[in-house]
Amino acid sequence: MSIPTLEEGTPADSPRGRAERRLDRSINRPKLVPERRRHRRVPVSVFGRFMREDKQEYPCQVINMSAGGMAIIAPVACAIGERIVAYLDNLGRIEGVVARSFDGGFAVRIMASLYKRERIANLLTWLINQEALGLGEERKHERVVPRINASKLIMPNGDVHNCRIIDVSLNGASVACAVKPPVGTALILGRMRGRVVRHHEQGMAIQFVELQDPDSLARSFG
Repeated sequence: MSIPTLEEGTPADSPRGRAERRLDRSINRPKLVPERRRHRRVPVSVFGRFMREDKQEYPCQVINMSAGGMAIIAPVACAIGERIVAYLDNLGRIEGVVARSFDGGFAVRIMASLYKRERIANLLTWLINQEALGLGEERKHERVVPRINASKLIMPNGDVHNCRIIDVSLNGASVACAVKPPVGTALILGRMRGRVVRHHEQGMAIQFVELQDPDSLARSFG
């Protein structure tokens, strides 16, 4: 009695046929290779300052960055594993841990929530696009009239006032309101922290503490 060869065919519903099909699937199944780097670094030039664990602050410049890390040029060296807090132009407060050092600076692993990482990625994309398009400083923060213009102002003493947003950009807004706190007053517009930079006939101009995420701004004001 001859044993059927693969060429002669094996009944599809036989145990051997099922085993051969499983073996064939396992051999030809595509391999899943994990991504070696979750966040792609991009070259930037962002200035700011950072605070070390001893509470001393120093100026710095970020030369490349992603949502997961950044390379910083600084006048002092930091120890690997040291926690720092950076305050960067347009990006605001970012916490991290020194991962390695290099001549003139160090690399930082950013410690942030998924929401914060997404915001950093969006802002980096925006900054890169602005630079690639060659837009001047006066065009970087173009103001638009929001579709949703009703909002609230929260004053330092906790008082809340209704206001109407005349126009808004990534770094500030012009609002119409009944109150006009002094220039320099810190306040909150909706959920965004800012300060009064000038007054006008209808109300005042507010500069945000941090450059806002374009997606978040669209969700807030349409």
